[in-house]
Amino acid sequence: MIKQVFINLPVADLQKSVAFFAALGFSKNPQMSSDAGACIVMSDAIFVMLSTHDGFRNFTPKSICDTKTAVEVLVSLCCENREEVDGLVAKAIASGGSTYDKPEDLGFMYSHSFVDLDGHGWGLFCVRET
Repeated sequence: MIKQVFINLPVADLQKSVAFFAALGFSKNPQMSSDAGACIVMSDAIFVMLSTHDGFRNFTPKSICDTKTAVEVLVSLCCENREEVDGLVAKAIASGGSTYDKPEDLGFMYSHSFVDLDGHGWGLFCVRET
Protein backbone atom coordinates (compact mmCIF):
# COMPACT_ATOMS: atom_id res chain seq x y z
CA MET A 1 0.00 0.00 0.00
CA ILE A 2 1.02 3.58 -0.59
CA LYS A 3 2.20 5.17 2.65
CA GLN A 4 2.60 8.81 1.66
CA VAL A 5 1.72 11.18 -1.16
CA PHE A 6 4.11 13.83 -2.48
CA ILE A 7 2.52 16.36 -4.83
CA ASN A 8 5.07 18.26 -6.92
CA LEU A 9 4.08 21.76 -8.06
CA PRO A 10 6.01 24.49 -9.88
CA VAL A 11 5.85 27.96 -8.32
CA ALA A 12 6.95 31.35 -9.60
CA ASP A 13 8.11 32.71 -6.24
CA LEU A 14 9.14 30.04 -3.75
CA GLN A 15 9.24 32.28 -0.67
CA LYS A 16 5.79 33.76 -1.38
CA SER A 17 4.34 30.28 -1.92
CA VAL A 18 5.87 28.98 1.32
CA ALA A 19 4.40 31.99 3.16
CA PHE A 20 0.99 31.36 1.53
CA PHE A 21 0.84 27.76 2.77
CA ALA A 22 2.16 28.80 6.19
CA ALA A 23 -0.75 31.26 6.42
CA LEU A 24 -3.08 28.29 5.87
CA GLY A 25 -1.49 26.59 8.87
CA PHE A 26 0.90 24.18 7.12
CA SER A 27 4.56 23.86 8.06
CA LYS A 28 7.72 23.53 6.00
CA ASN A 29 10.03 20.55 6.50
CA PRO A 30 13.48 22.21 6.45
CA GLN A 31 15.27 18.87 5.98
CA MET A 32 13.50 18.36 2.64
CA SER A 33 13.78 21.97 1.48
CA SER A 34 16.41 24.00 -0.38
CA ASP A 35 16.76 27.17 -2.44
CA ALA A 36 15.10 25.34 -5.35
CA GLY A 37 12.20 23.79 -3.46
CA ALA A 38 10.29 23.46 -0.22
CA CYS A 39 8.43 20.55 1.33
CA ILE A 40 5.08 21.63 2.79
CA VAL A 41 3.67 19.22 5.37
CA MET A 42 -0.11 18.90 5.11
CA SER A 43 -0.39 15.76 7.25
CA ASP A 44 1.64 12.73 8.25
CA ALA A 45 0.91 11.28 4.83
CA ILE A 46 0.50 14.27 2.48
CA PHE A 47 3.32 16.55 1.38
CA VAL A 48 3.49 19.26 -1.27
CA MET A 49 6.85 19.80 -2.92
CA LEU A 50 6.98 23.38 -4.17
CA SER A 51 9.72 23.85 -6.76
CA THR A 52 11.01 26.89 -8.58
CA HIS A 53 10.38 26.66 -12.31
CA ASP A 54 14.06 25.85 -12.90
CA GLY A 55 13.96 23.17 -10.21
CA PHE A 56 10.72 21.69 -11.55
CA ARG A 57 12.20 21.38 -15.06
CA ASN A 58 14.62 18.78 -13.62
CA PHE A 59 11.63 16.42 -13.21
CA THR A 60 10.08 16.66 -16.68
CA PRO A 61 11.01 17.59 -20.25
CA LYS A 62 7.52 19.08 -20.77
CA SER A 63 6.76 22.78 -20.49
CA ILE A 64 5.17 24.15 -17.34
CA CYS A 65 1.48 24.88 -17.71
CA ASP A 66 0.32 28.49 -17.87
CA THR A 67 -2.36 28.30 -15.18
CA LYS A 68 -3.84 31.62 -16.32
CA THR A 69 -5.20 29.86 -19.41
CA ALA A 70 -5.16 26.13 -18.61
CA VAL A 71 -5.73 23.76 -15.71
CA GLU A 72 -2.63 21.92 -14.60
CA VAL A 73 -3.96 19.97 -11.65
CA LEU A 74 -6.85 19.92 -9.20
CA VAL A 75 -5.93 18.57 -5.77
CA SER A 76 -8.75 17.55 -3.43
CA LEU A 77 -8.27 17.31 0.32
CA CYS A 78 -10.68 15.77 2.81
CA CYS A 79 -11.18 17.99 5.85
CA GLU A 80 -12.56 17.20 9.30
CA ASN A 81 -15.65 19.39 9.02
CA ARG A 82 -17.36 22.29 7.28
CA GLU A 83 -15.64 24.84 9.52
CA GLU A 84 -12.21 23.59 8.44
CA VAL A 85 -13.23 23.78 4.76
CA ASP A 86 -14.51 27.35 5.12
CA GLY A 87 -11.56 28.37 7.31
CA LEU A 88 -8.95 27.20 4.81
CA VAL A 89 -10.73 28.92 1.92
CA ALA A 90 -10.94 32.16 3.94
CA LYS A 91 -7.24 31.97 4.85
CA ALA A 92 -6.31 31.28 1.22
CA ILE A 93 -8.25 34.30 -0.02
CA ALA A 94 -6.84 36.53 2.75
CA SER A 95 -3.32 35.41 1.76
CA GLY A 96 -3.63 36.34 -1.92
CA GLY A 97 -5.37 33.26 -3.31
CA SER A 98 -8.79 33.26 -4.94
CA THR A 99 -11.82 31.09 -5.52
CA TYR A 100 -13.91 30.53 -8.63
CA ASP A 101 -16.97 28.91 -7.12
CA LYS A 102 -19.33 28.99 -4.18
CA PRO A 103 -19.54 26.40 -1.41
CA GLU A 104 -21.72 23.41 -2.25
CA ASP A 105 -23.73 21.42 0.29
CA LEU A 106 -24.96 18.10 -1.10
CA GLY A 107 -26.24 16.92 2.25
CA PHE A 108 -23.80 14.03 2.58
CA MET A 109 -20.83 16.17 1.52
CA TYR A 110 -19.83 19.84 1.78
CA SER A 111 -17.20 21.33 -0.53
CA HIS A 112 -15.49 24.55 -1.53
CA SER A 113 -12.21 25.40 -3.22
CA PHE A 114 -9.41 27.89 -3.65
CA VAL A 115 -6.70 28.68 -6.15
CA ASP A 116 -3.19 29.31 -4.82
CA LEU A 117 -0.77 32.05 -5.90
CA ASP A 118 0.38 30.00 -8.90
CA GLY A 119 -3.07 29.00 -10.15
CA HIS A 120 -3.14 25.46 -8.75
CA GLY A 121 -6.67 24.39 -7.82
CA TRP A 122 -7.38 23.01 -4.34
CA GLY A 123 -10.72 21.37 -3.63
CA LEU A 124 -11.70 20.98 0.01
CA PHE A 125 -14.51 18.76 1.21
CA CYS A 126 -15.90 16.97 4.24
CA VAL A 127 -18.25 14.05 4.33
CA ARG A 128 -21.06 14.03 6.84
CA GLU A 129 -20.85 11.03 9.11
CA THR A 130 -23.91 8.77 9.10
